[in-house]
Amino acid sequence: MRSINRRDFGIVVAAAALLPAVAARAEDPADPLAVHIDNFVFVPVQLTVKVGQTVTWTNRDDIPHTVVSDGAFKSKAMDTDEKFSYTFAKPGTYNYFCSIHPKMIGKVVVK
Repeated sequence: MRSINRRDFGIVVAAAALLPAVAARAEDPADPLAVHIDNFVFVPVQLTVKVGQTVTWTNRDDIPHTVVSDGAFKSKAMDTDEKFSYTFAKPGTYNYFCSIHPKMIGKVVVK
């Protein structure tokens, strides 16, 4: 069994120290958040975001889907790997669905 030398140990410690800074960046309100459409399901089904954050939906299915929230937003039919983004300017609960497959539902809670 090989032991780790001091230089490699220092690199591991430095990388571990940077992890909290990288994780904190993901919570920046300017960073987009992702929802994937896969196997007729929005993943995650529910997402909580802050006012001003942008959510991007990506269709990973082989057939078209839409993202529709009555009175708030409506995407065009998205083919495989196409995306739709929406920036939430007001707090509230935004229920959404696929207008082609109405049993596909999701929710974005904006605080």
